[in-house]
Amino acid sequence: MIAIDCLAGAAFDTDGVLTDTAALHAMAWKAAFDDLLRALPPDTPEAARAPFDIATDYPRHVDGRSREDGVRAFLASRDLTGLGPEAMERLATRKDRIYLALLRHQGAPPRPGVVDLLVALREQGVPTAVVSASRHCARVVEAAGLTDLFDARVDGVDAARLRLAGKPDPALFLEAARRLGAEPGRTMVVEDALVGVQAGRRGGFAPVVGVDRGAGADDLRENGADVVVKDLTELMPLLGL
Repeated sequence: MIAIDCLAGAAFDTDGVLTDTAALHAMAWKAAFDDLLRALPPDTPEAARAPFDIATDYPRHVDGRSREDGVRAFLASRDLTGLGPEAMERLATRKDRIYLALLRHQGAPPRPGVVDLLVALREQGVPTAVVSASRHCARVVEAAGLTDLFDARVDGVDAARLRLAGKPDPALFLEAARRLGAEPGRTMVVEDALVGVQAGRRGGFAPVVGVDRGAGADDLRENGADVVVKDLTELMPLLGL
């Protein structure tokens, strides 16, 4: 049981936690990376040219990171070097175009239990923040109909403006706690990405809740989650809501 009366705030990751848009990000990254990999010289090792794997490459190297950090991490995992800043920016821009097209086509409905949990927290006087490395966070939250359920938002636009380091650095969550006026040690972080739970742990947040959307319960716990749930509907009784 998580003591609801001890919480001074709650910060939620967006893609994968509040909405299923993590799947859209994964599909967009696969399309963009596979184009790059197919264009590599034929003497490039076969392992480096293998298609981007949504089930393994996305959670290990891209999920939860800023787009620039995600590109660097994936390319490093394939020992691919020499891609200059302009080429990396073109790759990230192509991914963004694909993602936005998918978002327009499929929308961003909230995951089960999200609305009930956010409403219940606010009724208990716990302020809430939405946190994302994405520059499109506001658009996603609006598409999900969740804008009015948050007291603060910290996203990729803020990260660029304030020069906040990306996850697993806790800077985004610390800024969210600051805006809520909540001590990190009394602020719940809810994340589905390994780098996200790492950020929560490094920032001294408590509790850190891992939502297992495929990262694996054991891996989430090893990386800093105090509690792991499959869905936010499971979090409600843990909070006594």
